[in-house]
Order: sequence, then C-alpha cells, then structure tokens
Amino acid sequence: MPSTLRPAALLLGCLVATTACSDPAPKPQQPPAASQPAAPSPQTPPLVPAAPAPAPAAPSPLALSVNAAAFDPAAVTPEAKQAYLVRAQVLLDRAHFSPGVIDGQEGGNLTLALSAFQEAHRLTVDGKLSPAVWDALAADAAPVLTDYVITAEDVAGPFTPDIPKDDYEAMAKLPALGYGTPLEGLAEKFHMDEPLLRALNPGVDFSRAGTTIIVAALGADGLPGKVARILIDNSKGTLRAFGDDDTLLAVYPATVGSTERPAPTGEWEVNTMAPRPTYTYDPSRLTFGKPKGKLTIQPGPNNPVGSTWIDLTKDTYGIHGTPDPKLVNKRASHGCVRLTNWDAAELGAAVRKGAKVVFEGRAAR
Repeated sequence: MPSTLRPAALLLGCLVATTACSDPAPKPQQPPAASQPAAPSPQTPPLVPAAPAPAPAAPSPLALSVNAAAFDPAAVTPEAKQAYLVRAQVLLDRAHFSPGVIDGQEGGNLTLALSAFQEAHRLTVDGKLSPAVWDALAADAAPVLTDYVITAEDVAGPFTPDIPKDDYEAMAKLPALGYGTPLEGLAEKFHMDEPLLRALNPGVDFSRAGTTIIVAALGADGLPGKVARILIDNSKGTLRAFGDDDTLLAVYPATVGSTERPAPTGEWEVNTMAPRPTYTYDPSRLTFGKPKGKLTIQPGPNNPVGSTWIDLTKDTYGIHGTPDPKLVNKRASHGCVRLTNWDAAELGAAVRKGAKVVFEGRAAR
C-alpha cells in the first residue's frame, strides 16, 4: 500500500517528511466442517516445510574473552587488548557516554567518552582507562555481549548498494538511501563497526534470517529523562544533553562545523525533530557542493543527514545523523552538528521543542 507523506518543515534546505503505512487486518476464516474435510484450493500451493534455522556458529576466541575481559594495559596480544576495549566501549555506551562506533580500538572518541565519564564520577580527568575507571564501569556487571537472532525484517531491505558518495545529483536519482547490506544495518543496530561484528561471528551469513549472531548487549532504549538543554563544545567535538534539573543525561562525540563553514556560537533553541528526513540541496542557500539546481534526496540511513534531523532556530543549522558513523568527530561537517545515527535518534526522541542549545568554544578545524 502506498505510504502517506506528511511534510513537516523546511530545514537546512531539508524537506522533512514522516512516513505512515497501515495494512488491513486479515479477515478471519471459518474452519471446515468436521464431517467434510476441506479439499485444498487449486490456487493454494502445497505447504513447503520451512528450512531449519542454521545452528549457531561456534563463538570466536574474541567473543569468548570479551565478557570476562579484565583491564590489563600490558595485554600481551592484540586480541586481549581488543577484548577489554570492546567491554569498556559497551559499558560506556550503556551509561550514555557514547564512544561513537564500538570497534575495540583506541581513538579520540573513546578518550572523550572516558574523560566525560571521569568528570561525572569525580575521578582524575585524563581520558585514560585506569583501574579506577575500570572499577566504576564494572559496577555494571551484566554481560556486554549477547546472542541475537537475525529477523526477516533485518534482511528484507530494500538495500541500496554502491551509493555515490558526495554526488548529490546521482543520489537524487535513487528511490531511497538505505543500508548497503544486511551487515551494515545490523552493525548500526548494535552501535558496532562491521569488522568487529565479523570478528565476533566468523563465517556467518548475515543475510540469512534465523541465524544466531553475537552482538553488543546495549542498555535500555532511550535516555533516562527529557532533554531541556544541549551544550555543544565546538573545540572538543562533544555534545552534552541535560535534563530539567541540569542533570547530565548523555555525552556524544560530534562533528562540529569546519574552517569554511564554522559552527555558530551563542544560544539557540530546538525548533522541531524529524525522523527519516529528506534532504534538499539548494544552491541559493548552501555554499558547498557542485550542483547548480535544487535537488531532493530521499530518506534513509545513508542520506546526507542520516536518519534523524533536529532543527535549530539558527537558520539552516541542525543536529543530525550521518551515513559514515566511523567518521564522526574525525572529518569536518558543513557547519551543522553531526552524530552517529543511533546517537542522533536517541537525542531526538528525548529532546523537547524549545530546549536550549548552547555552542561554546572555537572549532578546532
């Protein structure tokens, strides 16, 4: 059934629309009378037994070690070090100190998450995974990896392989900008990068429904309160979300502006939030890119603004997702605030219209 599009706002040259779809409920069928067994309908194909679900693959050595990993800065093997880094990243993610993509690697976003965690827990702030930080994280003793059965929805698509990056004219010709593969969709679903998901599940066919895989055990959905204030640090590349009583609710790594189009400074407000936004490139309002005419790019997680758009009262500026989560806080944006798709969605679901948005500091780029 065709979906119904409901325009919401014109944002950053973005026409935002939400999609709704409803299908009629199936009509109940009367069972055949007991004395007259029903003959099979000539139009009904014979039932084919469902293929048995594949047996779960044997856990990889990495998967076996992550849940039991202890902090050991002198880990003698790369696998041992990756195991405790994966555990630390999952625990930070569950505590809403986002490390960005969970990949089991050291990097700037992990340092930012550790620094924010240390500050919130009144520990020495140096961005390092120390024994004191590990003990505080380990207060959450739940396993950090769990089993997940790939669903039919996970593999149904539609998928959009080979999206032409930064070619807006080519992207505008596509009916949607979905994930390229089931693997990409599953990695984002569990805040992971694809190489780590493969390493935890060697030899697995991620396109087969019913397959059991090992994934990050994320926490409960959503933030523990509504967001009343957002603080964006242009120089560090972080976004902090605060509740009504100024309680810190979450810290996210963010790409904030660029040398050519720096992020603003000062105080603004949240205007509206839109999931599944379309993206309209308007050369009369935007100074980047090559197209000469106005273009509309359809929704999808690989849309230039990702899966979520949070509009600000600062004209043409917003907080949004990205098609390249591993590049958050590692490559300049066009002036807006770019988060991973999952962090943008979490923030968007909790932020109130009218929430204060404060930009402070100069962009580092």
